[in-house]
Amino acid sequence: MGQRRVRLPGVDEIFRPTAPPPDPAPEAPPAPESPPRPAAARRVRPVPAPAAPAQAPLPGLAAPQSGAGAPRSAGGHRPTGRQRHDAKITVYISSDELLALERLRLALRAEHALAVDRGRLVREAVAAMISDVEARGERSTLVRRLRGTDPP
Repeated sequence: MGQRRVRLPGVDEIFRPTAPPPDPAPEAPPAPESPPRPAAARRVRPVPAPAAPAQAPLPGLAAPQSGAGAPRSAGGHRPTGRQRHDAKITVYISSDELLALERLRLALRAEHALAVDRGRLVREAVAAMISDVEARGERSTLVRRLRGTDPP
């Protein structure tokens, strides 16, 4: 009796690009139709492409101009959201802080239908703190907490 070989989806069927595709050249011929996909590949729910990536400006620099409806923190800073990032930092946190971060992530998912990862939460918090310092200066939450005049 022969073995039945199962076809698994390819990489391009599993992963989606994180940046919008480049605009095709106007003289480009139309792409040939792709062969029909097997039933297993058609059951995969397509994920919508992300919005154009936004970049959070550095402190002291002017915020980039953006279109209407772009999410912004107070003061005009936007977190970068879901995109491939070119820089990485490592932050060490306590077990209690990690547990609190995970509880926050799960609460956002359960109570507000927001499925975000820990990196996105950290980028949102950084953008909010930068905006708060630029808008409120000495009265900002971050400055008061770092000075020890605002309880954690």
